[in-house]
Amino acid sequence: MLHATTLILSLILFSAVVIIVLVARPAIMATRGGKILAFVAMFCLPIFCGLLGVSREMGRSKSTAFCLSCHTMEDYGKSLYVDDPTHIPASHFQNHRVPPDEACYSCHTSYAMFGGLKVKLYGLKHVAIYYLGTPPAPENIKLYEPYNNRECLHCHLGAKSFEEGATHNADPATLPAIKSNQLSCISSGCHDIAHDLAHLKDAKFWKAGT
Repeated sequence: MLHATTLILSLILFSAVVIIVLVARPAIMATRGGKILAFVAMFCLPIFCGLLGVSREMGRSKSTAFCLSCHTMEDYGKSLYVDDPTHIPASHFQNHRVPPDEACYSCHTSYAMFGGLKVKLYGLKHVAIYYLGTPPAPENIKLYEPYNNRECLHCHLGAKSFEEGATHNADPATLPAIKSNQLSCISSGCHDIAHDLAHLKDAKFWKAGT
């Protein structure tokens, strides 16, 4: 990440220096080589820097730190440290069932064909609301659409604990219903505690590294 930033800044500085030289000595652009240099400095390098910058920021937007950098999301970040295995986001985050540095993105992206693009567009909408509108209170934030079991099954499908779990197999119809998204993982009374902000002040928290 730091290497990419250094490269982008170096290219911008180089482009700026070349443009200053061309402005100070416009005669350089009279030659074929000068015209090529001017085209590269004024068009190619800025476009290349822009693409590098977008790529870098798109990658950074997947990070847990980026998601939680918004004041509205602070309590959601705290909920990842609730010391209770029934809290699904917390247990996944603390036990590295999802990459901890991309925890939010791992669970809230859609694992469909255009899921990554869709979640990025939602992110742009969040930015627009935050800077141009009125952000909702943390407890009023809702999912855009019901949580699809597909996002859970992306990791858990085929896992022994999932396929052979006693609860999943108590009724022969349960496992097929989960896999077909007819029985929700998070609203069926099994894994229904997510970011429980209402009881956050009374929760016990896990302290990493202690």
